[in-house]
Amino acid sequence: QPNQLRDITMALNASRRYGSIISPLLRANQARSLSTTSRRCQELQEKQADFYGLEHKELQSSLKKLIDKEINPYVDEWEAAGEFPAHHVFKLLGDAGFLGVTKPVEYGGLGLNYRFSVAMAEALGSVHCGGIPMAVAVQTDMSTPALTRFGSDYLKKEFLVPSISGDVVSCLGVSEPNAGSDVANISTTAKRVGDDLVINGQKMWITNAFQADWMCLLANTSDGASHHTKSLICVPMNTPGIHLTKRIDKMGMRCSDTAQVFFDDVRVPAKNIIGQDGAGFMYQMIQFQEERLAAAALALSPMDIVIKQTIDYTTTRTAFGKPLLHNQSIHFRLAELATEVESLRALIYRATDLYVGGADVTKLASMCKLKSGRLAREVMDSCLQYWGGMGFTNEVLVSRLYRDMRILSIGGGADEVMLGIICKYMGTLPKLPKTKK
Repeated sequence: QPNQLRDITMALNASRRYGSIISPLLRANQARSLSTTSRRCQELQEKQADFYGLEHKELQSSLKKLIDKEINPYVDEWEAAGEFPAHHVFKLLGDAGFLGVTKPVEYGGLGLNYRFSVAMAEALGSVHCGGIPMAVAVQTDMSTPALTRFGSDYLKKEFLVPSISGDVVSCLGVSEPNAGSDVANISTTAKRVGDDLVINGQKMWITNAFQADWMCLLANTSDGASHHTKSLICVPMNTPGIHLTKRIDKMGMRCSDTAQVFFDDVRVPAKNIIGQDGAGFMYQMIQFQEERLAAAALALSPMDIVIKQTIDYTTTRTAFGKPLLHNQSIHFRLAELATEVESLRALIYRATDLYVGGADVTKLASMCKLKSGRLAREVMDSCLQYWGGMGFTNEVLVSRLYRDMRILSIGGGADEVMLGIICKYMGTLPKLPKTKK
């Protein structure tokens, strides 16, 4: 104890003697530390806030102006008609450069990276229906990516250039009556006859089918292992032997035409095969990352808009002597939904950053697609409830988006397929028993 008292006394004396020196040094050190921490926090906040730079924001602003002037005023009319004028709308978008954001400059595109594509998708979600953004996404993110990456110069000039300029409308032919999410199970064939391919079979759920000028078709071009027998083929839709059924009467996406397409001895040149013969399945899998990220990004603005409109409506709508929004169950629920939307946005931005950096984001893209479909259902259903009887009419946007957004959990890979992919990357799928030879 005497030794401890001596040490304490010496420490106190030293403190009194050097306090005037130590204290300022300590305070300066603390200030530097706090300043560094504050600066790092600020840099992080700026980085998060500026996922989109000035050029991305200018692109979004230009697109939203076009949408507000040329598209949204006519959406109700097009929804009632069951079709929107795709060639007119696509030409407007093409002239403004929005159909070739990431496509090569030499073929009429802007040559920008995929972050710009996500920025465009998020802005495109401000259209007051789901059908038009979906139709545009088919052209930009589904029917043309493989052509852009692997197509010959001839095919790019013949099909990609006019698709970027908006002079033509395209569609994607993958799904069949017995092969939706199970792409490997498609049965449509394209048999070689001399220098041509003769196509027989049928495709289902084809968006833009009635207005499309050409189709990016997935068909079996040989026999053997299912993952190595398929090719993507550019097929003009006016080719003899192509027949369309009547428009499919859908629950939502009403202004987007959808049909079943039949091929009866349809003959196209074999040079219309995109890239390597038999590599079509692989090409399709590669572009699923972009397709699913785009689908998730398209869902952000509709959810933001509906939450905002619901806040406005419940602020002015009164019940039992007070605005609906003053009920804790309502404003708490809207806060929860807004939080979930921001969480999804952060996941999409992270996946996009990694993808632009060259990473494989199959798992994250699948998570984005899964979360966007489920959250869109949750947001639309919860918000519609607060609109009461008005929410059950066709006079408000929330009821339209309630119907339109439902497809997110089905098209482009169902929720169950996304879960399977995620489980595969997590290593949680059960191992199949080894079969005896």
